[in-house]
Amino acid sequence: MEHSANHVAGRRPLLDVHTHTVVSGHAYSSLQEMARAAADKGIEVLGITEHGPSIPGTCPLLYFRNMHVVPRSMYGVRLLMGCEINILDTRGTLDLDDSYLDMLDLRIAGIHSNCWSGGTADDNTAGMIAAIRHPKIHIISHPADGTAPLHFEPLVHAAAESHTLLEINNHSLAPVRGKLMARDNNLKILRLCKQHHVPVIMGSDAHISFQIADYDRLLPLVAETDFPDELIMNYWPDRFFEYLGIPASPASV
Repeated sequence: MEHSANHVAGRRPLLDVHTHTVVSGHAYSSLQEMARAAADKGIEVLGITEHGPSIPGTCPLLYFRNMHVVPRSMYGVRLLMGCEINILDTRGTLDLDDSYLDMLDLRIAGIHSNCWSGGTADDNTAGMIAAIRHPKIHIISHPADGTAPLHFEPLVHAAAESHTLLEINNHSLAPVRGKLMARDNNLKILRLCKQHHVPVIMGSDAHISFQIADYDRLLPLVAETDFPDELIMNYWPDRFFEYLGIPASPASV
């Protein structure tokens, strides 16, 4: 594969913070299997982000209340226990309240078709911007997958102002997903983020341990847009923690 002129030869991702375990109900590896696979791949930071309560078959709320029992360092990997929270409507309503958000190390918010009540592109964009501006949200998952029509330039500006990362999602680009707009939409976001010097994060959205840090469908888009490595947070764990205001070292649990 031909790499971007800005891509440093041999650079590899050091973090993957959007992943799911069996707890999400439609994934296939345990937490410890995911952490072991991350260690084997040289990943330094792993996010476990089970689906929020509006997704059928996901974990009960008690799961989030008990996450304090999980070591935040496992097999030499810094572990972030979080949630992929659902944005429910054009007002930006989330399906976890602040009492639960405060229990999480990492808070991702995204739109999923089976629990989304949308409207026009203007309405949908307003709802996503409300989630971007929520003071507890760190990352917006797969905004480019086409589930809701969106205007991307306002999202990029809101993300920059709020220090919220827009995700470029590898899983959405799998042909079996049928996300026909995902490729073009991701290219639009990458071009806008490059133009305005706004960082992004690549997400594997792994639902089995073998998918951890799999960004193979994304890297051709990075190359096509000549997107600079310096704006891809997966290569810079220290920048990731600083940008999102997350402690770089695990707290005592």
